[in-house]
Amino acid sequence: MQLQTNAPDEILPHSLLIEVAWEVCNQVGGIYTVIRSKVPATMPAWGDRYCLLGPYFPQQAQGEFETYEDAQLAGMDDPYARAVRALHQQGYDICLGVWLVTGRPRTVLINPFQNYHRLAELKSDLWRDHQVPAPDNDDLLHQVIAFGDLARVFVEEVARQTVGEYQVIAHFHEWMTGVAIPELRRRQVPAHLVFTTHATLLGRYLAMNDPNFYDNLMLVDWRAQAQHFNIEPAVSMERAAAHGSHVFTTVSELTVRECIYLLDRIPDAVLPNGLNIERFVALHEFQNLHKKYKDKIHEFVMAHFFQSYSFDLDDTIYFFTSGRYEYHNKGFDLTLEALARLNHRLQQSGLSGQVVMFFITKRPYTSINP
Repeated sequence: MQLQTNAPDEILPHSLLIEVAWEVCNQVGGIYTVIRSKVPATMPAWGDRYCLLGPYFPQQAQGEFETYEDAQLAGMDDPYARAVRALHQQGYDICLGVWLVTGRPRTVLINPFQNYHRLAELKSDLWRDHQVPAPDNDDLLHQVIAFGDLARVFVEEVARQTVGEYQVIAHFHEWMTGVAIPELRRRQVPAHLVFTTHATLLGRYLAMNDPNFYDNLMLVDWRAQAQHFNIEPAVSMERAAAHGSHVFTTVSELTVRECIYLLDRIPDAVLPNGLNIERFVALHEFQNLHKKYKDKIHEFVMAHFFQSYSFDLDDTIYFFTSGRYEYHNKGFDLTLEALARLNHRLQQSGLSGQVVMFFITKRPYTSINP
């Protein structure tokens, strides 16, 4: 039986949606997958009224981003093209193009380094207007602050270009882009601001260092702990974004608790990450792909193990875990302990079969025989 899918109705037809994330065309962690995988569901409902906004890092964007040529840009009359042309005329290094993923969404990338000559001014403004401190020797924070101001400039320009024509919704993911929110509010830019945290920054640090983190949440002094881990500027940016947004969301009931105690704001909505079920609509196609990819895994396992010893691949179970390399937060420690216990039980029981476990994460590596 094949599921019937219908094109969704337009959502808020007189609105524009700008989705801002550090990982647009820039794979760092899980937010890249979140943004990329939601595009196919977003585009049918929003179409050309949807635009992604991120920082431009040439090496990361290479092969993922296709910029419009000047002649193409000159012939476009949508709000995003008009805003980009206006900012070009003001001297900004900004690109409009498409992200080469399913759905090919309209994407704007801005070079954060063009703002480095204004860092002292931007950091002073952050402290004076929003009580957000900024160190002198943290390049990531410098990039975040520089990009945040440029994101503010773009959203402000789009809002200015579309007064009376569209309502502007700007959806910011994580503290690395949320730094633009408090300044947009201070300037009273006519845009509806949404901020989503996928996991609080301070929560990540506490969870890595305290096994009973969630039991002790209500006792945490956020500022003292942020200073202890030397992340007070970033945590302050996250808190300013949470309190400055019109709508504040997170992705699970667990992170709701983090937001309440570490950011001092109850989220307005919980928006869980989901699966794109359209990938599995045609069952026969899914089965064919499953066999094709399993054969590829078999090839890898044979190349990796069979030089030393062999086993029956048809009597082998494959498991996978993946994520950013946070040994405790992502449960790699528990997974390894569980595998050790499983290995012992299999040996004791005398059962046939093998278990092969894949850990998929980014870490420096060497070959088996360096």
